[in-house]
Amino acid sequence: MSDQQRPGAEQDGFVFTPRKNGQAQSVSDELAAWMRTGWADTERRDLEPVAQAEHTARRRAAIGAAFPGDRLVVPAGQLLTRSNDTEYPFRAATDYAYLTGDTSDGGCLVLTPRADGGHDAVLYLKPRSNRDNGEFWLGGYGELWTGRRNSLGEAADLLGVATADVRTLPDALRADTVTTRIVRGHDVELDAIVDELRADADDEARAKSAELDEELGVTLADHRLVKDEWEIAQLQLAVDATVRGFNDVVTALPQAKDTSERFVEGTFFLRARVEGNDVGYGTIAASGANATTLHWTRNDGPVRDGDLLLLDAGVETTTLYTADVTRTMPVSGAFTDLQRTVYDLVYAAQEAGIAAVAPGRPFTDFHHAAQRVLAEGLIEWGLLEGPVDRVLEQGLQRRYTLHGTGHMLGLDVHDCAISRQEVHLYGELKPGMVLTVEPGLYFQPDDLTVPEEYRGIGVRIEDDVLVTEDGCRVMSAGLPRTSADVEAWLAERMPR
Repeated sequence: MSDQQRPGAEQDGFVFTPRKNGQAQSVSDELAAWMRTGWADTERRDLEPVAQAEHTARRRAAIGAAFPGDRLVVPAGQLLTRSNDTEYPFRAATDYAYLTGDTSDGGCLVLTPRADGGHDAVLYLKPRSNRDNGEFWLGGYGELWTGRRNSLGEAADLLGVATADVRTLPDALRADTVTTRIVRGHDVELDAIVDELRADADDEARAKSAELDEELGVTLADHRLVKDEWEIAQLQLAVDATVRGFNDVVTALPQAKDTSERFVEGTFFLRARVEGNDVGYGTIAASGANATTLHWTRNDGPVRDGDLLLLDAGVETTTLYTADVTRTMPVSGAFTDLQRTVYDLVYAAQEAGIAAVAPGRPFTDFHHAAQRVLAEGLIEWGLLEGPVDRVLEQGLQRRYTLHGTGHMLGLDVHDCAISRQEVHLYGELKPGMVLTVEPGLYFQPDDLTVPEEYRGIGVRIEDDVLVTEDGCRVMSAGLPRTSADVEAWLAERMPR
């Protein structure tokens, strides 16, 4: 919230002073006066609401109905310092984006209860930079430095919700003592204000207050489990852009062989920035034995013929929905016999997992189906001792499979992670849920329990799957999955 009050950017009534190397710089009165004049009116009028507005209004009503009589505070988050006076690129908090459609920093949605049981929604935002006091050009966060913001009126028209200056929010929160819940961890100043409102409560009441905040976050995650039609369309946009990014990587493989995994990462990142907001998570571009490290994001290893390249990447849309896709491909264009054997087992496991995705099925079914196929294969190869039920009961296959077979997908790559277990992990799949199916096998380079020729091989195949009314749809079907189709894909797209 306090970005409006950075050094060199005081509030209304004070003269702004630019800063260089941390030191205030002088500004002549004549220059300050000149900069206040001669600016055109750029207010945009008669704006139509964005397509998301009708959906965010419905979501706000639903979450408000879950907490009648309570005030709900949902912050966007603030810029985070990367080093000295530079910040990381901003990414709005997931629940804030879900309820507002806004992706700007420093905002906050407040739902204030009415006597009739409903809520009034106000979106507190940074207004346009002040032209009279010099804020717009002298402060390091003024619009001549960081770009034009929507005015409060423009934001209200576009997002379909009442707006107010975020600098008035602290007083608005302190103005009454209504029970307040906040999504914590995104804005330290707002967290502190809510704590201040609870300061006079006894220990038992304060402990209950913490439960109120946790319940708000969990309920929001519960609500986000099933995607509406607009969200599904956004996820498909993310997946389609991701498919194009994978095609870009295949075309660039010869250059990656001349450089490193960083060329793979950078090639995909270009697609993500051109067609979306960013990558949805740190790209895993793992060649050779690096593919046996689940979250290999250093991406500084060589890309060599004879090795497999495991690429796990997803484009995040401008509305912050992300894809999550993995393909494992032979850098040379053709699998070795052993690589193909490992790959084909993972593919068979994924096929079994996808077949278990359907409405009414337990969420865990697809995981168990895939793990059974992998365990049976590992027993057949002599790497595990059966019977398969004993292996699965003891989880012995996890030495080589390592992770669960998938997760929910949406605004977060591991979406709705704090939702109630009884409606997620131990619940049933419902139409509109989107999840990943991603079995893998990983034979560590130093694992003496497997023959030497297996060591250093890592394979994962991951697709994004929509639960439909009568089964499921693979949203990322635009990419090949069988070993033969992967080789044909490489032959078609990889320059020779």
